[in-house]
Amino acid sequence: MIDLHTHTTFSDGCLIPAELCRRAAKAGYSAVAITDHADHSNIALILENLLRFVRQAGPFLGIDVLAGVEITHVPPPLIPGLIKTARELGAQIVVVHGETIVEPVLRGTNLAAIEGGADILAHPGILTPQEATLAAQKNVALELTTRKGHSLTNGLVAALAKAHGARLVIDNDAHEPGDFVSLEMRKKIAMGAGLTPEDYTQTDQNAQTILTRAPRG
Repeated sequence: MIDLHTHTTFSDGCLIPAELCRRAAKAGYSAVAITDHADHSNIALILENLLRFVRQAGPFLGIDVLAGVEITHVPPPLIPGLIKTARELGAQIVVVHGETIVEPVLRGTNLAAIEGGADILAHPGILTPQEATLAAQKNVALELTTRKGHSLTNGLVAALAKAHGARLVIDNDAHEPGDFVSLEMRKKIAMGAGLTPEDYTQTDQNAQTILTRAPRG
């Protein structure tokens, strides 16, 4: 299992990076991306610290770890530029906090994230067919999430992704130890969103592709 969307004490998670990685490994995950909530005020601080952690501790964690950010509640016109900034600062993965129906995310955020070339659009909420089509064209993965609240629109996201050829990944949006769901629960959530077993296998392959293509060093 791979989880490309997690949070530590560098934003609103309750675990420091070392403990998050240890608990993910114990839960059966082979790789995680640490993607703490970022805007213009803290993106450099987050990435400086997470990249140092990955460089120094990564070889000893027993799990593959990426340092990244989740660009969160940033005004849509500023999102593409901040994605570029994150990559210039060394982010190995860039996630954008999508238009989940349980938070007041500005309309236009999904489109800005896709146009800006994020790696993953997290919990996109009421995704449109046009956004799904563009995500397929831009190779931006759409997230099905196991997280309470955000998961309410998984079915719509899955249906639109399948209809328009967009890639899907499954993430936990983990903030605390109990958020690392089991393989059995991940599969149940995928099936509940309308995925077939073959679709589920493809989500794993999509996550592995993102992991493999991430810059290292």
